[in-house]
Amino acid sequence: MKKIILAGYMASGKTTIALLLSKATGFQYTDLDEIIEEKAGKSIHELFAQDGEIQFRKLEHNSLKKVVENEDDFVLALGGGTPCYANNHEFLQREDVISIYLKASVPELVKRIREQDTTRPLLESVQDDALEDFIAKHLFDRSYYYYQAKHVISVDDKLPEAVVSEIMSLF
Repeated sequence: MKKIILAGYMASGKTTIALLLSKATGFQYTDLDEIIEEKAGKSIHELFAQDGEIQFRKLEHNSLKKVVENEDDFVLALGGGTPCYANNHEFLQREDVISIYLKASVPELVKRIREQDTTRPLLESVQDDALEDFIAKHLFDRSYYYYQAKHVISVDDKLPEAVVSEIMSLF
């Protein structure tokens, strides 16, 4: 049984890599944000706006626990903040889990976020000229939790397929 969990900051490639890894392994693809949205009947953006972050984090923790306790093989993409709340980082250290921190540098994250056409709740009030500083501080605050993963893979200047190959070499 293989339970693969991908952690990392927003725009580090968790969803993209999880989808490709799922195809390469034949394991079920799971995205924690999608599970939360389905369970709540709201988008992540709506959950933050209407129910607040605390309510979102409770739902996130319960959803993560349910997925990890499942017996099936899977590839799970976490939300960027998931490991940082409610002791969720402990799921990364379970014996039955292969956890990977997809590490991207601040300049790489800034570039990816600017290229994406997505609204991210945590960045709504951040001006474009303050984005790099915001990410650098946020990444510093979260890095302890990301480094609880058993493996760290740098994603800067790598094609998603190369990252998947690196992950496949871990097992």
